[in-house]
Amino acid sequence: MDLWMKIGSALLIGTMLVILWPRAKVMFKESPKGSAEEWRSALIPLLLVAGFVLLLIMAL
Repeated sequence: MDLWMKIGSALLIGTMLVILWPRAKVMFKESPKGSAEEWRSALIPLLLVAGFVLLLIMAL
């Protein structure tokens, strides 16, 4: 990639982070906290998907 393209990309990413950071901070502060049961119910499907992907990788 051209040097100027890398510099431009870095500037755009930095600007995006600066613009989004205050809103993200408010969202984290005001969002409801999940219970242990809610976290468990979200973690089980994620682990199943990760296990399936690992199975597919090992099958190759």
